[in-house]
Amino acid sequence: MAETEDKNGRSGIQVISRAATILRALKESQSGMSLGQIAVKVGLPRSTVQRITGALASENFVISDPKGHGLRLGPELASLAGSAQYNIVEHCRLLLTELTQQTGETADLAVLRGAGMVFLDQVPGTHRLTTVSKVGEVFPLTTSANGRACLAELPEDEALKLIRAEWERTGNRADPQDLLDALARVRETGLAYDLDEHTPGISGIGFAFRDWGGELHAISVPVPSTRLGDTRSRIERALRKTKKEIERSFAAGT
Repeated sequence: MAETEDKNGRSGIQVISRAATILRALKESQSGMSLGQIAVKVGLPRSTVQRITGALASENFVISDPKGHGLRLGPELASLAGSAQYNIVEHCRLLLTELTQQTGETADLAVLRGAGMVFLDQVPGTHRLTTVSKVGEVFPLTTSANGRACLAELPEDEALKLIRAEWERTGNRADPQDLLDALARVRETGLAYDLDEHTPGISGIGFAFRDWGGELHAISVPVPSTRLGDTRSRIERALRKTKKEIERSFAAGT
């Protein structure tokens, strides 16, 4: 009896592992995937993929692509992602508030999603002249402090792919090596900078971190460029303190 239970347990774990592999393959695809394509991608028999995706579809974790391109990730995953997003916002809210109290400037929380940085939360600064972005707004990766911070956390080939894709969309013909060199400095110092590069008159400093599931986020402080000279060192100290606190909290599994 115990041997049977142990065998069933191992089988169940294997199915979960395979289902997770299939979901990751669908996540990496920009369009739907057929059963055959999934099978090749994950290295499983087509019949096994069909059985697992059938179970995932019954729970709305995968759905049929409306344009007939096979299978795509389903709405139930978006619901779960929303719950995770809520948790990370709650987890970081006090740190953002403390960061604003220490600097007097706005503090932002954003997540790397696809080809941009999506704002999740913000605590406005206390100055009359302050910088504010909308929750849900998307910032580019290559010209924002939070985007550069996240790019620096990626393998160089993956970062280069995102850089080239963004510059192709914007018509930027600069040498990506210059930005790669800047990302190397971000890895050395732990902080990324946007000095009037995303929005004229506004600069920013930020750092990146990974949450419980390995997803890349960034906390940044935008500031009117006219005030940056007087506040830069204070913002850098506050961000480094926040970075240590957040890394300690995730390392502790809280």
